[in-house]
Amino acid sequence: MLLAPVLLMTMAAPVAARNSAPPIPGGPLGTLALGRYNCEKDGDAGGPVGIPVPTLNFQVVIYSSYKGVDGVRGSYLLTGDDVVMTGGGLRGMRLHRISPGFLRVVGADGADTETRCVLSSRRPQFHGDSGSSSDSDSDG
Repeated sequence: MLLAPVLLMTMAAPVAARNSAPPIPGGPLGTLALGRYNCEKDGDAGGPVGIPVPTLNFQVVIYSSYKGVDGVRGSYLLTGDDVVMTGGGLRGMRLHRISPGFLRVVGADGADTETRCVLSSRRPQFHGDSGSSSDSDSDG
């Protein structure tokens, strides 16, 4: 009698392993912290700390959605520490997440560039944005 539950568990283990989803290539799926990301090129000791690149600025508004500075909504995919803008005005841009809130733009050669995007505000606001939640921030 005591042996029956043990046999059932050992027989069920291979079935459970076969039914689990395979791992995602590149790492687990995730999302970026909500808020505004300001992008800039590295500065130098003799000049400004950073040189703004406002055309790359974006705000993560919900789940895997962002808005560019032009207000156009897009989507992104975060796997592990790799971010790919898959839709919208920044479509095709690749970023490397160095730490939460700190990203490096990835160049065509696959290496990090001197351009960084830093979470600067957890309450996203672009020019003309009231900053309040609206139905437009919750639709796809």
